[in-house]
Amino acid sequence: MKVINGIPSSPGIAIGKVFLYTNQNLTVPVYPIEQDEVAAEVDRVKEAVEKTRSDLQELKERTEHLGNNDHDNKIIDTHLMILDDPDFLPKVEKQLAEQLINAERALEMTVGQLTEPLKGSSDEYLKERVIDLYDVCNRIIHHLLCLERTPLHDIQHQVVLVSGSLMPSEVLTLDKTYVKGFALDAGGRTSHTAILARSFEIPAVLGLSDITSQVHNGEMIIVDGNAGKVFIQPDQSTIDQYVANLSKWESHERKLLELNELPGLTKDGHRVSLLANLEIPEEVDSALSHGAEGVGLYRSEFLFIKPGEVAAEQEQYEAYAHVLKGMGRDQPVTIRTIDVGGDKIIPELEDFDEENPILGWRAVRFCLSRPDIFRTQLKAMLRASVHGRLRIMFPMISGVEELNDVLDILDSVKQECRDEEIPFDESIKVGTMIEVPSAALIADHIAKRVDFFSIGTNDLIQYTIAVDRGNEKIAYLYQPYHPGVLRVLKMIIDAGHNEGIPVGMCGEMAGDPLATVLLLGLGLDEFSMSPNSLLEVKRIVRSVTLHEAQELVDDIMEMESYRKINTYVRKWMNERIKFFEY
Repeated sequence: MKVINGIPSSPGIAIGKVFLYTNQNLTVPVYPIEQDEVAAEVDRVKEAVEKTRSDLQELKERTEHLGNNDHDNKIIDTHLMILDDPDFLPKVEKQLAEQLINAERALEMTVGQLTEPLKGSSDEYLKERVIDLYDVCNRIIHHLLCLERTPLHDIQHQVVLVSGSLMPSEVLTLDKTYVKGFALDAGGRTSHTAILARSFEIPAVLGLSDITSQVHNGEMIIVDGNAGKVFIQPDQSTIDQYVANLSKWESHERKLLELNELPGLTKDGHRVSLLANLEIPEEVDSALSHGAEGVGLYRSEFLFIKPGEVAAEQEQYEAYAHVLKGMGRDQPVTIRTIDVGGDKIIPELEDFDEENPILGWRAVRFCLSRPDIFRTQLKAMLRASVHGRLRIMFPMISGVEELNDVLDILDSVKQECRDEEIPFDESIKVGTMIEVPSAALIADHIAKRVDFFSIGTNDLIQYTIAVDRGNEKIAYLYQPYHPGVLRVLKMIIDAGHNEGIPVGMCGEMAGDPLATVLLLGLGLDEFSMSPNSLLEVKRIVRSVTLHEAQELVDDIMEMESYRKINTYVRKWMNERIKFFEY
């Protein structure tokens, strides 16, 4: 038996036999061509593109027939848009003419150039977006080489799918009744494949490095999407244990779903809001199915990552309106203005090459230097605000000056809408993320100018402790329970409440079940997190009283060590809350 650790990307347990899918790994031929052969190679590419377009249109019809959701069709539409991009074919033709190489290699080089800026980012969401371009490229190359692709929809028995990676269009072709789980060499939680796996409720572990070289077709395999573990040829005792684990997990999930319609209410009647963090519009269904009472963080960066272009106003409006309509008129939807720079980039738009990008030209700093992009986004948001309770949130505000500047631009865009007789919500709520220590220290001043706060703990913790959370050598120092961090959190929450505005949290700490009671005791009003975490956090909220939570905070606020606080909180929680265990 082998045990491999990967990234838990879709919860659940799958037990079955391996279906090894390695068809997408191509060896692209490389050979020189003569100048007079360029035109013929261009024609080959055009013919392959047309065949690929036909494939995708057929796939779209099939997915519509199967009743797949809008997210599935959106992926196919994105791939069709890549084929229709007026710059795509000319770039391939330029490679052919300048390099005098065959069509397959020219196409591969073009896609490599388009994806390189994304792959260089440390932002996992952006890096995973290259999969769309590779998906389209693979399809075209298959036609150039006259190769048949093994269709996943032909799987007619229950299997666990093992592959190097899965293109989103490949996932859409499979029959979900037969594929019990995914185990992939590549990928992460924010990939299209992971999102589809969660949407289809297929357990998945990604980022396994080389599992394809360690398994064979028909071997027994277990995928634990909760723990991020894969067991190859497990012994009988492990199989028996996981059969029992699967039963326990399914029972746990059924019990959590019973909380779906219940409010986030403590035992003594204190109400908090439990909201969802969304990466893309199509995650609305997941948010609603997990009982989200709104959206506390809708990241708009996905609209700005396509190579060489910035999303037009209409495209942005449609994306924002989709979420507002999906959540309903009574649910708040908080859209964060574009947060790029640092470890998030817009390919080919600007030069983000900085020595210290995390402290550099990013978020509102970028927006204030590019008012053309910023104003377009704000106008799209205002237009969409008529469809629900939209809230606008500005990231990485460091002081009153920056806040005043972005509010002035927002007021200017509002007036532009009035002049053009474009309707919008005149009472739209505006807030800031508090993720910079300087903003936390003057939160009392900032609170006078906005309608709500949302604490971004991911950055706030690393800036407060001066630790790069992406540096594995010092990752142990990234401690949410550091007494300095807890004091900063209390300072922010108290400052907001003193001015009568609600304070939420949209960082990862909000979705950590061990931190739930502590945050309750600190006075947090809104918890925003990944939809999959919502029901577990709600269960904990409903298991305690506000008084108990406040007592916990009183006990720890004078402690001097994060180790003592961490140990105390874990002991306190385990004594009172029954957590899911196999």
